[in-house]
Amino acid sequence: MQTRERVDRFLERWGKAQDKASGFHVYRLDDTPVSDRSPLMRRDYYKISLLLEGAAVIAFADRTIPIKGAALIFSNPMIPYAWQRVSEKQTGYFCLFTEAFLNNQVRNESPAGSSFFRAQGDHVLFPDPLAAERIAAVFGMMLQEVEGVYAYKYDVLRSHVQLLIHEAHKMTPPVDAYTPTTSADRITEVFLTLLARQFPIASTHDRIRIKTAAGFAEQLSVHVNHLNKSVKAVTGKTTTEWIVEHIVKEAKALLQHTTWDVAEIGYCLGFAHATNFSIFFKKMVGETPHHFRQK
Repeated sequence: MQTRERVDRFLERWGKAQDKASGFHVYRLDDTPVSDRSPLMRRDYYKISLLLEGAAVIAFADRTIPIKGAALIFSNPMIPYAWQRVSEKQTGYFCLFTEAFLNNQVRNESPAGSSFFRAQGDHVLFPDPLAAERIAAVFGMMLQEVEGVYAYKYDVLRSHVQLLIHEAHKMTPPVDAYTPTTSADRITEVFLTLLARQFPIASTHDRIRIKTAAGFAEQLSVHVNHLNKSVKAVTGKTTTEWIVEHIVKEAKALLQHTTWDVAEIGYCLGFAHATNFSIFFKKMVGETPHHFRQK
């Protein structure tokens, strides 16, 4: 079973030339083979797609989103997904780029450090006609730039990627741009960041190190009661609920997208014994890991 697709494999499926040095590629959706279907798995690259016309379905580990008409889709190496073309005719654009293409500015500065490049957040957005027109213009500039000979064209392309992220932020609720100001806000933000950094599990040698509220409180040098109170006040969910939600989501992804046995998956998720993992999974999901995988 293939568990992660590389850029070279993607380009091979599409019959496209490979420029490994650049780490950046941009295409029109119109050039997609009609029978093309992207399988459900993780990728080792980032991708931003703009669908202007047509219908498709994008499936994540925990939800499926039907798409018809204008849509802006972000994907990253942390999230497994599948893309299925529904309509024969599709128009639009997409670009994909590797970790090496991202420099510190694109990776860390606002708004590029947004949820669009993280495991959590909104990854499918629906622009209005004017926004779709602006986004299409950015992709048009990308297509022109990538064919040019300007010595610093990849710096220009990084700027275009940031423009796409700016357009995405314009479509998201203002809360996405909220800057934490209180102690509870800051503690919650750091807690969620530390939690997200433990995922995804890429190999059987990886293992999450912190899986309890007390463990995170120790890492943050705060009392566990203070951490729990802060997280609950800011997010409406308890610290334990956040931890369990992440572990269950990763467990489902590993059961679906790897051939690892249940004991290996349980170990990676912090369970010393396969039995403990199976009991936890059945309690949270309602069925055993074996039954979930067989479905």
